[in-house]
Amino acid sequence: MSLSLPGRPSPSADAPVPARAPAPAPGGSRGRARGTAGRGAGLLLGLVLLAGAALLSVSAGAEHIPLGQVWDGLVHGATGKNETIVHDLRLPRTFLGVAAGAALGLAGAVLQTLTRNPLADPGLLGVNAGASAAVATAISLLGVTSFGGYLWFALAGAAVAAVLVNALGGSRSATPVRLALAGTAVSAALSGYVNGLQLLDLDALDRMRNWDVGSLAGRPGSLLWQALPLLVAGVVLAFALARPLNAMALGDDAARALGAAPGRTRVLSVVAVTLLCGSATALCGPIGFVGLMVPHAVRAFCGPDARWLFPYCALYAPVLLLVSDVVGRVLIPSSEIQVGIITAFLGGLLFMHLVRRRKVAKL
Repeated sequence: MSLSLPGRPSPSADAPVPARAPAPAPGGSRGRARGTAGRGAGLLLGLVLLAGAALLSVSAGAEHIPLGQVWDGLVHGATGKNETIVHDLRLPRTFLGVAAGAALGLAGAVLQTLTRNPLADPGLLGVNAGASAAVATAISLLGVTSFGGYLWFALAGAAVAAVLVNALGGSRSATPVRLALAGTAVSAALSGYVNGLQLLDLDALDRMRNWDVGSLAGRPGSLLWQALPLLVAGVVLAFALARPLNAMALGDDAARALGAAPGRTRVLSVVAVTLLCGSATALCGPIGFVGLMVPHAVRAFCGPDARWLFPYCALYAPVLLLVSDVVGRVLIPSSEIQVGIITAFLGGLLFMHLVRRRKVAKL
């Protein structure tokens, strides 16, 4: 027997209980808006820093050129000595640094997201070793001496190495650990092959070391245009993979439930890394640590979301590469230190910092 108040129907045991609307999370949408605004501000800051690094790259060097003369050479077509240096030497070098830096940073971000390893480097797939092996073969056995010739051999070597690593790793059934192990094995084998060629041919060693250390100097401006279609294809593919890679961060089963195809995503990610890192390596030689340092650093500000991580890396990696190149130019006035040496030094400092902290950014 149930009691009821006068004028009100008594509740039935079978009557559904109306669901209570969930209370809004305190500051939820406002917090998301603040996060989005902060990330957007970070991208704007990256654009400003990139513009500043580009201006610094054009004006700074063994011979400092005032920005006024840089402007005259670029806009008004002035033909003095300094304007010629800007137009023929430093401007192509700056464009090359922007393109190679963006490619290396984006390749590192894709690979770190794919392997869920914040210390993964694009060289993990054997791309750098494949490019070096192909260039060493071209120099020692075929007598190739031009950077244009190096470009296509390096691209072919990078592609062959990436295909081999993907095949050894299990192709569509590959796991991040298997890919890493296959890449390490292929890189070790190819490095031994390159060392053997250099020991047998000292002339090849002399020519190879100028390319193998990684540098932006001495490359003709036309070289970038030859590799530009591959760079653009790699950038487009990488950004298209942002959502599937976000889903795969939850695990393969969760990714399938969200509509992603883990096997296809891994294969396409390897293709994107090969296009990006292979093109950058073919243009500048193997430049290490850019694809490792920048994604690891910017993840502290933008988080692991690939939709934000990828544009951050595409902006901040060229800043690092251009500033490192300028440091190499001005550190020793009578000489020049290749940018690959500067980035390797910075990478060593990063690792020492991580060892002291005893932790890395989690994905």
